[in-house]
Amino acid sequence: MTETTSAEAGDLVTVFVPARDESGYIGACLGSVRAQDHRNLQIVVVVDGGSRDDTAEQVAAMAAEDPRIEIHRNERGGIPVSLNIAVAAARGRWLVRVDAHSTVPADYVSTAVALLEEGEWGGVGGRKDGRGVTAEGRAIAAALGSPFGVGGSVYHHGTERQEVDHIPFGAYPTALVRELGGWDENLVANEDFEFDHRLRLAGHKLLFDPSMTISWHSRQTVRDLYGQYRRYGRGKVAVALLHPRSMRPRHLMVPAFVAYLAGAAVVALKRPLLGAALVAPYAAAVAAASHRTAGELEPGDGRHVAPAFLAMHIGWGVGFWRGVADEVVARVRSTR
Repeated sequence: MTETTSAEAGDLVTVFVPARDESGYIGACLGSVRAQDHRNLQIVVVVDGGSRDDTAEQVAAMAAEDPRIEIHRNERGGIPVSLNIAVAAARGRWLVRVDAHSTVPADYVSTAVALLEEGEWGGVGGRKDGRGVTAEGRAIAAALGSPFGVGGSVYHHGTERQEVDHIPFGAYPTALVRELGGWDENLVANEDFEFDHRLRLAGHKLLFDPSMTISWHSRQTVRDLYGQYRRYGRGKVAVALLHPRSMRPRHLMVPAFVAYLAGAAVVALKRPLLGAALVAPYAAAVAAASHRTAGELEPGDGRHVAPAFLAMHIGWGVGFWRGVADEVVARVRSTR
């Protein structure tokens, strides 16, 4: 990885953006980064080699206008690889990750740097506010901001500054990221949670500060949301095997509940009323949470809230059990 002296870095901040097929979002994302009130930036955009749209061309055009923008290629593919390419290219003392699907306010970088300069935090992050542009998308964004939907993921709905176990699109000291070896390139999901867990194991703390707001384009269809959460759940198994102590009760609640629902479905085949009774408490909870959440939306959007909750819960649980099954099969094959 590139070595940088403190004198060379000065107050330079490296903002890094992994991007794949982000044609519809990369312009607004980099526009918000270029507008930061902290002007001394190195903006590293790592375009995944699997991109099939004009993301790279858009970034190249902006780089021609703004010498702070650098474009790098990830020919191997995968988010962790892109993140590590950015770390290798970083010249700044601080690293601030911005997701290509998001925009950030003008004081985002300066706020992150000020918090890191306090010296107490190994990483800082803000609140990730979902943004929808379709009826389903607006319902999904609202569901993501509900504790019923995301449970203990404080960064989706927190309103108070606090120490947490994970931050979204974090900001970190560059030297610390390099010391920890960057992100695990063997992971296909949950690489950010795994990195934050290793950071905490090394004795550092993470700060969530809601004054740092991230406007993030969440999935715009319930079907895509289900796929996303299924991938999250499946990826969680790999992280759990690497770091068993990283698991919390909340991580197991949804897989356990999906197993419960599967059991209720089996019961319902012979005793429909009993099966319905077993599912009724959850159905009532979904109805109540959906009613509360839909109150913030237009009537036509609100009808998608309940399906969004179901997609998140069922997708994560099914994905988790799929990950478990994959691990079992892999271990059986390895013993043959």
